[in-house]
Amino acid sequence: MSAYLIKGVSPLGAAPTDLLIRDGVVAEAGSGLSAAGATVVDADGLVALPGLVDLHTHLREPGREDAETVESGSRAAALGGYTAVCAMANTSPVADTAGVVEQVWRLGREAGLVDVQPVGAVTVGLAGERLAELGAMADSAARVRIFSDDGHCVADPRLMRRALEYVKAFDGIIAQHAEEPRLTEGAQMHEGEVSTRLGLTGWPAVAEEAIIARDVLLAEHVGSRLHVCHVSTAGSVEVLRHAKARGVRVTAEVTPHHLLLTDVRAETYDPVYKVNPPLRTDGDVAALRAALADGVIDVIATDHAPHAVEDKECEWAYARPGMLGLETALSIALEVLGPRWDLIAERMSRTPARIAGLESHGVDPAPGAPANLTLVDPAARRVVEPGELASLSRNTPYAGMTLPGRVVATFLRGEATVLDGKAVK
Repeated sequence: MSAYLIKGVSPLGAAPTDLLIRDGVVAEAGSGLSAAGATVVDADGLVALPGLVDLHTHLREPGREDAETVESGSRAAALGGYTAVCAMANTSPVADTAGVVEQVWRLGREAGLVDVQPVGAVTVGLAGERLAELGAMADSAARVRIFSDDGHCVADPRLMRRALEYVKAFDGIIAQHAEEPRLTEGAQMHEGEVSTRLGLTGWPAVAEEAIIARDVLLAEHVGSRLHVCHVSTAGSVEVLRHAKARGVRVTAEVTPHHLLLTDVRAETYDPVYKVNPPLRTDGDVAALRAALADGVIDVIATDHAPHAVEDKECEWAYARPGMLGLETALSIALEVLGPRWDLIAERMSRTPARIAGLESHGVDPAPGAPANLTLVDPAARRVVEPGELASLSRNTPYAGMTLPGRVVATFLRGEATVLDGKAVK
């Protein structure tokens, strides 16, 4: 294995030190370290974080390799500072069997850029009619622990209860896309003043909040683990706050775009801003930021959703919802939270790793820790250029924006996947 001597780095913003990476772990930390044969990385002014972990990534393979592959998505993740991503199940075929989740897992291993942990579907074909092979996926080589029909809500309460009961046996998690489908038929954007003015069918906040309220009650009744995907409204935050105060085993995520952008972006009619759940209001953004800071929302998850050109460069009504997120998430976190390194590590690494059961991830860089880490230049500012992204798709809502921070290096099990801001593989 390779050895790296990282000189003068600041672990989580603390005093500068040297880190020696050898045999897949942080072997030593201290000043004036030396190591014969080690690759020296000048990290003056850089901050070391535990490698980021994303609970919500769409890698599109199998089925839509024109939009993304496991390899291209893994490269985008590594460039964004990630060492592990959870790949959602809405592929083609759907990841609802042991065979498909093992395929995705093996593709991730072959790419070798991040650990790809498949998310299994809750229901067969995401159809919401009968449970998928939850036990077989959990027992597979991929060892699936999170199950989600993301893109679709598990709307049937009886089926949702059965799913929560089933995964409790192996401490699994149901990750819910909270959307009451009968309240969002034909919806194009957030229901509010802007949608009324634009004449676009609205997606009401209550469609999200009603499902979360139902599901935290089901999770409490069953005693099982629930995770709420891409929380987007102030009302959802209050439901979650109440549930956590009652001791319900619920966790929640927020996306970078819901922390930064609002529904006024729809005034451009640019489909790059079409997403599900939709961009909400200034009040919702403020509530989400506060909830992220105080822990009601546990993690930042990207919901990285690459789309081919023809699925985005079309009329708003026909465009597919979704935005890129892996290569810009850390910059958005810095924009929203500032250089609160411990909080960023908690929301983007430690907690998501703990939720997903990825024990070798989310560990702060210190002697004996697994060498899954990222080095960030907090002083850098960069203009987002879609053509320079590693993803096969270009549907970033941040095109032309100047964002803080730059990932300089990423290490997975002691091997560099990114050096000097460029992918090694």
